[in-house]
Amino acid sequence: MFTGLVETKGTLEHITRSARESRLVVRGELGPEALALGESIAVDGVCLTVAAIVKPGPGPCVFEADASAETLEKTTLGELVAGTRVNLERAVALGARMGGHIVSGHVDGVGTIAEKTPVGGAVKVTFQVPADLVRYIAQKGSICVGGVSLTVNNVAGDRFDVVLVPHTRDKTSLDALPVGSRVNLEVDLLARYVARLLECGGSSPSSPDHASSDAAWTERLQRAGYL
Repeated sequence: MFTGLVETKGTLEHITRSARESRLVVRGELGPEALALGESIAVDGVCLTVAAIVKPGPGPCVFEADASAETLEKTTLGELVAGTRVNLERAVALGARMGGHIVSGHVDGVGTIAEKTPVGGAVKVTFQVPADLVRYIAQKGSICVGGVSLTVNNVAGDRFDVVLVPHTRDKTSLDALPVGSRVNLEVDLLARYVARLLECGGSSPSSPDHASSDAAWTERLQRAGYL
């Protein structure tokens, strides 16, 4: 699991492509602990497994990770070229501070930067998202964009906007992306489970109490402020 608090901007040094998967070589400075073979690292919000270590760290390190054909198809990793800056985060340690929100590194879809507007030292960024993800995005809720935990300011149709504060602009790659860029999106885990509860209710669909159970769940979620 991750938090969406990017540790560093890394660089994709090389990518070797094949029909079924690709091998990524990534450089970045990931803190005082040396990398371990098999650990998880989020690369632009995609959970990858360290398959080889060229330079373990501490400090600057170089590692290799494989991305399957499915991952390349469903995320932006398949579009990257050598030299691209990527957001990196190691898996969160049990008991560490959760400064962002719960992020799995399992990308739900790819969005597009539709607009960028300066707001003082910050920048408001509007994203257009796939229609099937709209239901999971709520005003003042959390979303992970390119591996970065962000708060949704407004939602309108198939678009939402966030504000990149100066710290986020400096520490992540999002500020450098122009309008039209594609980004990996992971919706809030809680939103997915709320949607699933509304779909299934609290009892079996064949139960005579199914309809009343659905209504009860809806009422509870409304009282809790989720609807």
